[in-house]
Amino acid sequence: MERSISQSLFFLQKPELRISVMDRYIIKELIGPFLFGVGLFSSIGVTVGAMFELVRKVAESGLPISIAIQVFLFKMPEFIALGFPMAMVLATLMVYSQMSSNSEIVALRSCGISVYRMVVPTLIVSLIVTTSTFLLNEVIVPNANYQASVTLEKTLDQEELPFKEKNIFYPEFSKVKQPDGSQEIGLSRLFYAEKFDGKYMKGLTVLDRSKYGVKQIISSESATWNGAEKTWDLFNGTIYIVSPDGSYRNIVKFDHKQLKLSRAPLDLTDKTRTYTEMNIPQAYEYLELMRLSGNHRKVIKTQVRIQQKFALPFVCLVMGLVGAALGIRPQRRANRGTSFGISVIIIFAYYLLSFITGAMGQKEFLTPFLAGWLPNFLGLGVAILLLARASR
Repeated sequence: MERSISQSLFFLQKPELRISVMDRYIIKELIGPFLFGVGLFSSIGVTVGAMFELVRKVAESGLPISIAIQVFLFKMPEFIALGFPMAMVLATLMVYSQMSSNSEIVALRSCGISVYRMVVPTLIVSLIVTTSTFLLNEVIVPNANYQASVTLEKTLDQEELPFKEKNIFYPEFSKVKQPDGSQEIGLSRLFYAEKFDGKYMKGLTVLDRSKYGVKQIISSESATWNGAEKTWDLFNGTIYIVSPDGSYRNIVKFDHKQLKLSRAPLDLTDKTRTYTEMNIPQAYEYLELMRLSGNHRKVIKTQVRIQQKFALPFVCLVMGLVGAALGIRPQRRANRGTSFGISVIIIFAYYLLSFITGAMGQKEFLTPFLAGWLPNFLGLGVAILLLARASR
């Protein structure tokens, strides 16, 4: 109580500085609980999400402890990033609840400071944390997750990384000249391989429609990507030139032929990064690849994931405002255990809602934008409503 009275008197004695001093005071109070929350929530997350599985692999699959520690360290950034919004709601809830129970909120309001002005320090901290979360998720987390996955697979399998072995299908679309001289986007080539052994495509068939009036069907026993010349090297094959009436106009056999075609079919066979292993530019590249392949389901899923990647950092801002709005309400005594429990409930509700909207987006009940951002909009609406009620 002495702390609250002295702090209130300080604000009253320095009216010309009370706003800047208040900002610095609240920001300083937020730092400690925020760092505590990051440590707490990220520790719980990495223990449940990674450590238990690594211990099981050490015990059952013979994973070396040194590799398990390495993978564990690679997974840490992901859970630190996930801990930021959780820590933000915990910190704001604890700080504003303590200020309310110490009558500091009452003292500030008696000085003419509105509830909305009191949450400005939270906005400042939240925006800093939001920026940090975005940078962490874009620069560090995807590569760290990918390295964890690669390290684990190499160690357990003792062989090259997995790749797609059968039925590699790739359509290429481009402008095709029409009879009237115009050009329209259409299928120019269709690439299909029965198998892939890591180096050679086997049982290759290419339908070539890139030139108007000429259709070629190229069949070869094997093909490999020539990185130096940016072409495909085809071996032991046959070219069938098809006339407009559907008959074979010419048949040419070859031992070796080079075909100018994108390396995208090879990209399709590579170990595909999961969405947690991609940053936003990589996700857009994957989206374009899925569009070319004609996989509509994965196109929609990738669009939803991209919007979620944009929206996730702003959860810190939403959680900060929700925590401040809940904590600023009049209360007799602040309880850290209660604050922790409320924080867990809020975070659980948010991620449950995010999971539901994400699933609805993939089923096309919601647009990808709404699927990614709707939980943030709803959380922001709740925060504004709570602040409006507290300001009365």
